[in-house]
Amino acid sequence: MRKVINYSALLVLFALLFSCKEDELIVPYGEGDPTIELKQSPKTALFGDSLQFAVNVADQSIDLSTLKVELLFSEQKVSEIQIRTKENGEYSGKLFVPFHKNIPNGTATLRYTLENVQRVKEVHEEQITLSRPDFPYLTLVAGTTKYRMERVAANQYELTQELPMKISGYIEAPKVGNFGNIIQFGYENNAVVQGINTAIPFSNTSAGVYTIAFNTLTYEASPFLIGYSINGESMKMVNENQYAVDLNVTQGQELEIEGIEGFNAWWLDKDFIREEGGKYYANAMTGKYRFTADFDKEYIKIEPMSGNDLAHLNADGTGAIWIIGEGIGKPSVTANEVGWDTGKAISLAPMGNKKYQVTVVAGQTIKTDNINFKFFHQKNWGGEFKHTDITTNSDVVFVGDGTNGRDSGNLGLSAGKTLEAGATYVFVVDLSEGNNKAKLTVTKL
Repeated sequence: MRKVINYSALLVLFALLFSCKEDELIVPYGEGDPTIELKQSPKTALFGDSLQFAVNVADQSIDLSTLKVELLFSEQKVSEIQIRTKENGEYSGKLFVPFHKNIPNGTATLRYTLENVQRVKEVHEEQITLSRPDFPYLTLVAGTTKYRMERVAANQYELTQELPMKISGYIEAPKVGNFGNIIQFGYENNAVVQGINTAIPFSNTSAGVYTIAFNTLTYEASPFLIGYSINGESMKMVNENQYAVDLNVTQGQELEIEGIEGFNAWWLDKDFIREEGGKYYANAMTGKYRFTADFDKEYIKIEPMSGNDLAHLNADGTGAIWIIGEGIGKPSVTANEVGWDTGKAISLAPMGNKKYQVTVVAGQTIKTDNINFKFFHQKNWGGEFKHTDITTNSDVVFVGDGTNGRDSGNLGLSAGKTLEAGATYVFVVDLSEGNNKAKLTVTKL
């Protein structure tokens, strides 16, 4: 019985194979004779153009499938369009010529590939001369203001007039020729790139008359003269609104902050900087710090460092302590509350002798009626001060133990207590007896 079943299966298999073979004989593969007749194919074009083409296509014996038109630079495909060719006849379209930097004038290839349903192809190639457009001018679009950049040489454009020290905007080139397109240049990964309109952060050492320049071949732009410095050390751009510099400073050393217009109106972190008679001095202990000027929030964030990295708490009690949690924020708890975002963690100022402090003003940098933050060993999750590691004698602030309304180590306001609006409070963490015997004092000034 088993042999009969096996023989039957083989017969069915042979029948299927024979049926497939018959199908192939009925519909042969590789037949037809597709033809292409160019009706319109450009011989010259500009980078940034939309090439218009038109062709007659036909196959007298087999249905057509697709027409593919490609643009190749040095045999590398840079643009392509495919058109479904259901019937014989004329088809037209547009093919974009990319605008890239450092591509000189030269010759490219337009490749037309017609294919029928039997995958038989007809390929026709045309040479096309490409050149960079000679824009009559460019436009710097800075918000609602537009500045005209004049052509001063091939591919080179400049704007010279009285300008603010910082001006951000994208550059736009107009359409050139019958088939041109508007081309925009923006800023990405600290470089000017084509095809976006993210603002380019131009800057000069001071406000006044100066020149903004841009080259449409190399994408070189200027100026990026960051005129912000501390003690003569230039600050480098972190992003459009933040500039930073790492400095070794001595406690009590004068800090010469230059280039920041209206700095006397900025919020000052008095734990790290004190102001006396219009001059500024380092307030924290001698060491290396990262100074980050935040032009959006108008304050300088200062963070202790160890080598080239942000500092963390060392086993001997030196280093840094960080705050993460709710109800506190600099320069304003309303506008920049730390919360549980580790990127916003606040560093206490190391004052020496393994003491660290943060000064807050109730209702401004700390909430008057609700706090829920804790001290960490680093500007991230990891080592932290739990209730077994830190104690306080404050009658206003308590340390949570997991059962008293706060998680272990989290600070809260004692029942019936609030911080006096407008009053200054200094939180000091003393590690002189060890990292697991920290003492917190809260003093109202």
